[in-house]
Amino acid sequence: MMRIFFLLAVLFTSGKTVAQSVKTDYDTRLDFDRFTTYAWLAPGDSVLNRYRKDKIFGGFITYRADTELKALGFRQDTLRPQAIFMFFTSVEEITHYSQSPTLSVGVAVGGPGDYVSAAGPVAGGKITATTEENGMLKYVVYDASSGKIIWSGLVNKTFKPMDDIEDLIADYTAKIFKKFPRKRKK
Repeated sequence: MMRIFFLLAVLFTSGKTVAQSVKTDYDTRLDFDRFTTYAWLAPGDSVLNRYRKDKIFGGFITYRADTELKALGFRQDTLRPQAIFMFFTSVEEITHYSQSPTLSVGVAVGGPGDYVSAAGPVAGGKITATTEENGMLKYVVYDASSGKIIWSGLVNKTFKPMDDIEDLIADYTAKIFKKFPRKRKK
């Protein structure tokens, strides 16, 4: 009985570590409730809340994050923000190649009488390419007064090119901000 319990515990524990794709890092001693206002800043930029032409889904990413931040009790303030939020994305195309068996021999039965048969090569070796995308979405929060990173949340996800990117962004933004060290407001 104890052996079965141990095996079940190992299965559940290993399943959680494999399925977990969201990672966060923050200072556990910091009081996150003191941060109530925020603004967005693009890497290498000095203008708050500027639209980023280099990110096709940039507006949607900030929109989904704004929704989550509002639920956490934050409000936007571009004049005196207490927290500065940034996001980073990357997408890498991965192509997998597979090949069917190359050359095989086919057999045919010949005419009557002498039981003649013949063997000849049959075509094969077709190469098939399948494409996947490996995407990363990361949010980083800076303390506006000290300039130090106070929180970061990251997700890596492999997806197919025909997947709905907006659904993926919405789903994983919610999962990232669920791990933000602050209670949701009602």
